[in-house]
Amino acid sequence: MKNFLLDIFFPKFCFGCGKEGTFLCPDCQSCFEILEDNFCLCDNPKRLPEIGKCDSCRTKKLDGLFFAVSYQNKLVRKMIQEFKYEPFIKDLAEPLTNLIMNHISLLKEGNRFKEGDILIPIPLVRKKLKNRGYNQAEEIAKELSKKLKIPVITDCLIKVKENLPQMELSKEERQENVKGVFKVKNKEKTQGKKILLVDDVYTTGATMEECAKTLKQVGVKEVWGVVVARES
Repeated sequence: MKNFLLDIFFPKFCFGCGKEGTFLCPDCQSCFEILEDNFCLCDNPKRLPEIGKCDSCRTKKLDGLFFAVSYQNKLVRKMIQEFKYEPFIKDLAEPLTNLIMNHISLLKEGNRFKEGDILIPIPLVRKKLKNRGYNQAEEIAKELSKKLKIPVITDCLIKVKENLPQMELSKEERQENVKGVFKVKNKEKTQGKKILLVDDVYTTGATMEECAKTLKQVGVKEVWGVVVARES
């Protein structure tokens, strides 16, 4: 009944064609160039035979990155921006997550996620969480959890200090800006596990790299990034 009333008073319209009923209709979703290939973590990413790292980025703590589309895609950029910023359309989590699932289904090595893996969303600063009312990374993680049948844990990786918004900084400044920002609680829940770090967009990778470093310091086995889009 709640969804029925919401559809009447606040109807959804496709971001691509304007058709009523959904934020991303099947026709527009089929027009996305969902990536079938794997890429490394370098600034100029190289195509790889499987998810992981090349020799140049081998020293990074993050083990690899799953991303569905390029952030240069105007439609996905618009959807992510309205998901994260005003008008804060929380329900965009589902169509954006569907893009990730389409990417996973196309990968040559198939589904790398299994029982025992854990989804952890990138923590959000308190000011943004209060303003938006939700953590966009956590909403994507919840949708992934439903589809992959693996749990979301939100009480392990926490943000222990506020930092400047990453989008306002250069690559070098971003790396400095996130140092010492994260901490792991309840580490017994993560030790020896494979963690899937969830976010909406991967830009320089500074935030995910710092999270991966923090998690591995307490005994996490593997840390992989999972995002909707990658900027580079």
